[in-house]
Amino acid sequence: MNISEDNFIAWSKGPSDTETTKCENAENAVRKAIKANSDLQNLDIKVFAQGSYKSRTNIRLDSDVDICVCCYESFFGDYPNNTTSDSFGHTSATLKYSDFKDMVESALKSYFGKDGVTRGNKAFDIHANSYRIDADVVPTFEHRRYTGETNSDGTDYYLSGVGLKPDKGDLIKNWPDQHYNNGISRNSETGRNYKRVIRILKRLRNKMQEDKIPEASNIASFLIECLVWNADVVAFEQKTYTAIARHIIADLYNRTRKDEDCSEWGEVNELKYLFRNLQPWTRQQANNFLHAAWNYIGYK
Repeated sequence: MNISEDNFIAWSKGPSDTETTKCENAENAVRKAIKANSDLQNLDIKVFAQGSYKSRTNIRLDSDVDICVCCYESFFGDYPNNTTSDSFGHTSATLKYSDFKDMVESALKSYFGKDGVTRGNKAFDIHANSYRIDADVVPTFEHRRYTGETNSDGTDYYLSGVGLKPDKGDLIKNWPDQHYNNGISRNSETGRNYKRVIRILKRLRNKMQEDKIPEASNIASFLIECLVWNADVVAFEQKTYTAIARHIIADLYNRTRKDEDCSEWGEVNELKYLFRNLQPWTRQQANNFLHAAWNYIGYK
């Protein structure tokens, strides 16, 4: 066995108080930057953490905090088959996403300085200092998935997420609240082992990357979370992390060998398919990683 139970125990631990404080400092600084901008301060905007920091599945101090700046003045909409925005009485928004992103960029550079902010295709990188860690600030509009059903008051029922348009690329839709709530539920269901196993596999991936294992090179943290989400829940009942990881890796490997065995798998939010079109990873890539992880740990 190349990885001991003591390794797994250490890898399962959550972020330290110092890490958490630096993450919170980054989030609070972004919130202040948005509030200080005259173009943004009167808009309906929420600033909130999402991703692994929000879920407490982040594993190291140098991992970025993912901070969403969501504007509710406009929204992206998905509608049921054979309907359009006109069917729901919706009109074109006066605030365009591209203009909103430019406004967020102005606010961040005014607060952090031009050298402290780098514009990326999807997000702005706020550079770290001794007080906070790196932050990826993602400007979004609300995204609404209309179901065709109505609320008790007669209004149209929809699922609320967030949407963003990269500088180059198509609309990206995410569901941070659903991801967070489902993670809490699964963590409780598994005696808190769900998030611990996610951290173990993320640190395992990092160790494999350090040792130049090619199958680990492009494995996203989000993909690891979603793989663990789709694992057999019975696996979390094992008595040691060595046994839990063995069961989960074997289960996931066997069920990702063929498309038809995992085509219905969802992301943690259960509103997007994990292995369908437009995802930045493939089933084969995940399967190769799981096989390499099994061998790297030294399971027999």
